[in-house]
Amino acid sequence: MVSAADPRAAAAGAEMLRQGGSAADAALATLVALTVVEPQSSGIGGGGFLVYEDGEGLPETYDGREKAPMAATGTWFFNGGKPMEVDAAIPGGKSVGVPGNVRLMARAHRDHGRLPWARLFGPAIRLARHGFAITPRFHRMLGRSKETGALSAQGRAMFYGPDGNPLPAGTMVRNPALAAFLEQLAARGPDSFYVGPNAQAIVATVNAAPRNPSQMRVGDLAAYDAKERPAVCGTYRGNRICGMGPPSSGATTVFAILKQLERFDLASLGPQSPTSWHLIAESMRLAYADRDRYIGDPDHVAVPVAGLIDPGYLAGRSALIAADRTLASVSAGVPPGAPRVTAGLEPAEAGTSHFVAVDRWGEVASLTSTIESVFGSGLVVNGYYLNNELTDFSFLPVKDGLPVANRVEPGKRPRSSMSPTIVYGPDGPARLAVGAAGGATIIAQVAKTIIAVVDWHMSAQAGIALPVLYSPGDTVFVERGSAHEAMIPALRALGQKVDLRDPGFKANAIERVGGRWVGAADPRSEGAAVSE
Repeated sequence: MVSAADPRAAAAGAEMLRQGGSAADAALATLVALTVVEPQSSGIGGGGFLVYEDGEGLPETYDGREKAPMAATGTWFFNGGKPMEVDAAIPGGKSVGVPGNVRLMARAHRDHGRLPWARLFGPAIRLARHGFAITPRFHRMLGRSKETGALSAQGRAMFYGPDGNPLPAGTMVRNPALAAFLEQLAARGPDSFYVGPNAQAIVATVNAAPRNPSQMRVGDLAAYDAKERPAVCGTYRGNRICGMGPPSSGATTVFAILKQLERFDLASLGPQSPTSWHLIAESMRLAYADRDRYIGDPDHVAVPVAGLIDPGYLAGRSALIAADRTLASVSAGVPPGAPRVTAGLEPAEAGTSHFVAVDRWGEVASLTSTIESVFGSGLVVNGYYLNNELTDFSFLPVKDGLPVANRVEPGKRPRSSMSPTIVYGPDGPARLAVGAAGGATIIAQVAKTIIAVVDWHMSAQAGIALPVLYSPGDTVFVERGSAHEAMIPALRALGQKVDLRDPGFKANAIERVGGRWVGAADPRSEGAAVSE
């Protein structure tokens, strides 16, 4: 089975399973197909994280996060001696990191692939060459994000009419440039992305961008490699939760939210109780504070991963939470091994996609891929959009006299909120694979779904469909138009500051129920699960 944010991409992955492919093969074919049909969110112009279970119960995690050029320094996003506004920094070349998804694909395929590399590209090539329909959601994105969607001549020609307006939903679009490039990538292998004409085209495009030209070099691409990182795992109510460690903040923050709640009887309170969501909000506030201060690229900064997930430390953080009142303010704690660093701000983003695949051998792939903002930097090379991942860095290198953990540095990977996760049941095998899109809300979406499945005995589908509550600081954001709005008076009575947030959420999952796999896709999205 494959669950993805677009049914055509899920079908591409299922096609690999039908041909005897592994979960890795299916996930990678899904990623390439998303490059075609969901170009605003994901694809080979971006990066991602993969958590992979090979049936042995010891998940492997792969880091395909983009990297800053070696010319990037702490003042990379400064203009006139001051940090740029994020919206001004996104379009153009300076926001583009070296794409990591193709190297991620290559490493995962080397370790777990069963089909030939070239075969993974077949469905995407057909979609790009023969055409795909613009969906209603994609049409809305084209209108809302025209500044980046139409920044490049290639993007304008594909998705916008002569009047400059987005093509209507239902319009069939072809991308022959991408089809031709994917054929070359399939035939020549992953190195052809990072050296030769494609690498030269990326460098020329970002360095000559009409807005925010970069200083990338072909050597930045040639030197890039995806990395296998240690999985970050911990137990919650007898379940083992495993996810992606730094430079992702997903695993440590999701686990902290859960573990800090373990002493509360959420099962008895239930999903309709404002107290449940108050407790979740308080735990989020504490976990996000630690995330913001300590998480960065572990190749450049010391990240106290063991301390951040230490049960004793999290018990102390949990003791700050009360069911009948709200913390007046929150700040980062001091986990064991904590370095002297400080937090920095990062922008919101919505250009991400999560997908899950499981195969006949019981292998599970949970992969989140992103180009950062909608349509990324707006720059297009060979038919695919380039990311704006570098705006995930904190723009200030130093704050209050301390270095910012997520500051820009040469060759560094920016912090991410992507949270591909696998949950193992008390009986041992994987019971749930889940992830989401939506910037820093990804962590909240994943934690909420796990609580729904583990504490409230809901299906993954019902858990994903639950309204989202997101509390990264002193304000609790409640999903606009959801049943949570009725809880706002009760949350305020407990002392919470509450505001509304539009429902730009998108999660996907597969769970094991009674010995069979059941797919789940966010009803807010156009996602689907396709079984084989």
